[in-house]
Amino acid sequence: MISPDTLLRIAPWSRHLKPEEIDATCAGIVERSFAANEHIFMRGDQFDYWTGIVTGLARMSTVSRGGKATTFAGMSAGAWFGEGSVLKNEPRRYDVVALRDTRLALMERPTFMWLFENSVGFNRFLVTQLNERLGQFIGLVEVGRTLDATARLARSIASLFNPILYPNTTRHLEITQEEIGALSGLSRQNANQCLKTLEREGLLRLEYGGVTILDLDRLRCYGD
Repeated sequence: MISPDTLLRIAPWSRHLKPEEIDATCAGIVERSFAANEHIFMRGDQFDYWTGIVTGLARMSTVSRGGKATTFAGMSAGAWFGEGSVLKNEPRRYDVVALRDTRLALMERPTFMWLFENSVGFNRFLVTQLNERLGQFIGLVEVGRTLDATARLARSIASLFNPILYPNTTRHLEITQEEIGALSGLSRQNANQCLKTLEREGLLRLEYGGVTILDLDRLRCYGD
């Protein structure tokens, strides 16, 4: 169980809940920590929680039978994910790995379903969330099939600035080049080359332990 103040801090969507809905939500959430490179869950797991990133960074990905890895999304603090699997009560269809030490908020499925069945505010958020997620994955297919490595990396970084999916992100990302590469499906060396290209073009600035975004609009359409 968490406090109402904690809920408001880690879940911006909770601002649209009624007082009794906030109480029920707090009672159904616990926090848990995962170490860097630890699997939060794996494809095929029955992981019965809707999940929020409190602190840290995680990667949603999968590996084909032939061994090809595909990254679907990076998830930073403020992101909530897994609503589709919870709604359908089915095993997870992807892996989620903590890229650094990460703390999660885990909402039990009964609490999620109670909100789904009783809260207008929560349902409005879910519709918006699912619509944004659909757009994100359609964009992923386009990027993966049509763009080069630098453009894929630029779009991958830009995707972390979706105000619906990642509401707590600022223009400065505390993220390593290795983590950026992992989110983009590139090696650290290739990611470093792509980042230097984007820096030369004035889209971002590389800093110790992070990246500052200078031109988000150009990152979002890089390669067009």
